[in-house]
Amino acid sequence: MTPKFLDGRAERLPHKLWRIRSSRPWEKKEACGGVTSPAPRFRFACDANSFTVADVSLPPTPVAPSRSVPTTAAPTTFGGILRQLGPGLIITASIVGSGELIVTPKLGASEGFTLLWFIVLGCVLKVFIQIELGRFTLARGLTTLETMNLVPGPRLVVSWLLWLWLIMFAATVLQVAGMLGGLASILSLAGVAAPKPVIAIVIGVITAVLLVLGRYRLIESASTWMVVAFTLCTMVAVVALQFTPFAIDTEDLVEGFSFKLPAKFTVAFAAFGIIGVGASELIYYPYWCLEKGYARHVGVSDGTETWNARARGWMRVLNADAWVSCLIYTSATLAFYLLGAAVLHAKGLDVTNADMISTLSHMYQETFGRWSLWLFFVGAFSVLYSTIFVATASNARLLADALAVFRVKTYTSEADRQRTVRWLCGLVPAAWTILYLVWGSPVTLVFIGAVAQGVMIPFLALAALWLNYRQTALALRTGTVWRLWLWIAAICMVAVGSYQVVAEVGKLLK
Repeated sequence: MTPKFLDGRAERLPHKLWRIRSSRPWEKKEACGGVTSPAPRFRFACDANSFTVADVSLPPTPVAPSRSVPTTAAPTTFGGILRQLGPGLIITASIVGSGELIVTPKLGASEGFTLLWFIVLGCVLKVFIQIELGRFTLARGLTTLETMNLVPGPRLVVSWLLWLWLIMFAATVLQVAGMLGGLASILSLAGVAAPKPVIAIVIGVITAVLLVLGRYRLIESASTWMVVAFTLCTMVAVVALQFTPFAIDTEDLVEGFSFKLPAKFTVAFAAFGIIGVGASELIYYPYWCLEKGYARHVGVSDGTETWNARARGWMRVLNADAWVSCLIYTSATLAFYLLGAAVLHAKGLDVTNADMISTLSHMYQETFGRWSLWLFFVGAFSVLYSTIFVATASNARLLADALAVFRVKTYTSEADRQRTVRWLCGLVPAAWTILYLVWGSPVTLVFIGAVAQGVMIPFLALAALWLNYRQTALALRTGTVWRLWLWIAAICMVAVGSYQVVAEVGKLLK
């Protein structure tokens, strides 16, 4: 609950405060005249031109980290902007993973070229939500969970949206467990003389040790290069496909952009939830913006034109970062989908739990020959492991933040928080390893996570609309065209999410 006077004129302050600038005497009289109730929710203080409202029932709003470091003007040259890209490229290493390697080819195998337009739409639309979340973090310096905790609505310790996120988070752990199963299958087929459960345990232990010891930058860099190499190889495979009996012709592309939907929409929904920037990556992105220093460079808003110009400059950098990464992962996603539609669909093959890796490897064998099976093994391992590694590192930081936001733990210092992150870097891999050992169906596990992300995305889209209309700093306000696309993105995501809820409830009622 928030005071009814809160609108576009409201400025959110630290520690449960709002400052509302108003010259309307009736509002000031209502606010400062002593609004009472059996258990007063709000306390008021007035000055000549504004009044301050404090909600005494809410936990203190997290204050942005100290920004004593001098602020920095945003680069204006092409080279300068290019050097400041980073957050979008990091989440690209996470994006090019199970969605592209497993779900997207499966969609192409089952539906052919029909949903090519749907893949492009799914990748592009979610960027508007990504940028909107990044915009608020850039201006305010808050993490994603802290931002979600500001969303109005019912509260039980924290905002209702955070409880929904917690459910999605549990499902995404299943998704990572599914990717672990895919890695175990790759190594087993490649000739590793060990049972798949043992391989899975070894991968989990290695990941935990690397993250706890702080080897993150080294492994992330190596994984990113492997993802780039495999993605380029896959796009080259699409070109080489034109010299095989499975060549893609103009009729296939026309069919792909005929805007048709399949009779069974479940697989398409799962793909929409996981391709491009999934719900998890939307939540990760502001954390990486903070790590890169975008908010630190902007500094705390002081209402001056200098701050406004600095914020607009770094917002241009953030936009470039998001759209460059979108171009990279959309190209990779289209390559995987076209291979699945051209080869797997033509041969009548489907991606199942039992023969996932061998089925997917057909995409490469039909293009390059049987020798390319090893190329597929190395590339697929690189793609899936980079996703697991980045997701594990990100989720450990998310959980550490969640402990504070849910008021489970209070950190006494930054060193205290870092110790918690290291502990979670060991516990998170243990969790997804155990889940794979118990469940053991990689495709099913990945789909559970994909559906959960698809359900979460509409709420993130609505939160982005709320941030845009109610919380955006004046210097960063968007125009009509941007808001139109933001609304289109939100409507599409709500429609797809609603479909999934109705479909799943229908299954339960049968």
